[in-house]
Amino acid sequence: MDTLIDPFGRTISYLRLSVTDRCDLRCRYCMTEHMQFLPKRDLLTLEELDRLASAFVALGTRKLRITGGEPLVRKNIISLFRAMSRHLESGALDELTLTTNGTQLARHATELVDCGVKRINVSLDTLDAEKFAHVTRWGRLEQVLEGIAAAKAAGLRVKINTVALKGFNEEELFTLVDWCAAEGHNLTFIELMPMGEFDDALQMSQFWPLSDVRARLASRFTIEPLEERTGGPASYVRLVESGQKIGFITPLTHNFCESCNRVRVTCTGDLFTCLGQEGNADLRAPLRASAEDDLLVAAIRDAVAHKPRGHDFDYSRTGVAGRMSRTMSHTGG
Repeated sequence: MDTLIDPFGRTISYLRLSVTDRCDLRCRYCMTEHMQFLPKRDLLTLEELDRLASAFVALGTRKLRITGGEPLVRKNIISLFRAMSRHLESGALDELTLTTNGTQLARHATELVDCGVKRINVSLDTLDAEKFAHVTRWGRLEQVLEGIAAAKAAGLRVKINTVALKGFNEEELFTLVDWCAAEGHNLTFIELMPMGEFDDALQMSQFWPLSDVRARLASRFTIEPLEERTGGPASYVRLVESGQKIGFITPLTHNFCESCNRVRVTCTGDLFTCLGQEGNADLRAPLRASAEDDLLVAAIRDAVAHKPRGHDFDYSRTGVAGRMSRTMSHTGG
């Protein structure tokens, strides 16, 4: 099949596929404490997720990231990874990976390696146990650190994703950098994005621009820009003194839309061609309407043909613009 190319000439080769909106944590900037999760009947089955992902692979997807919610809380999720490994073996897929909060890694790390997963992203915003319990509402830092250690022992390369939160983890900047250096983990900082129904004033007070993070790093390290791209939105630098790679995902202060090569599909089969736009296409209906993939492929092609140039996220002095009503747990992280 012909590959997917959007109206701005960008080849779409990266699919972020959410397998659940459920999570065993309740991070304050991501979801409310008493979330109303989707009825299980609305979710795509694991077999449907396999078929949908395989259709994208046939259309030129080279990188598949499994997301959530927390993907590893979905029952029998390893069977989907096992099914996707056939595309790695055939050479149709370059990489199969996932983003996780780390709570279930101790149980699943070895199985993930057996399915061909080589590296993972772990979301971790603090190394302080009390602050971790506060920001996640009931999480245990020890459980996550044990999971990360298990992933490392199993041979997975771990990248830590840290949301930069003003007044929360500012003073831990160098603590996080030094810990990642000691453990051999890459580290990427992410700007807080206006997703979900949260208080604008609160989110504005928490927004910590990564330009400031980078400036603080430059006060201690020599920063060497890297040309490397991994198919995602991050730009990278190397800290010369430690040799480690640091990533910056900056949708607010320096958006990355011009090189966007990805789309997201939710656990209910909604295709979002832009994280920061509400427009979506229903893939569940064509998926279930026919045992053949013609209708599904046509729906995917039509959606990509309408992919917007970029998002409208913005924090100004007076408010938050471009806010998405849906949460990241619904869209897929």
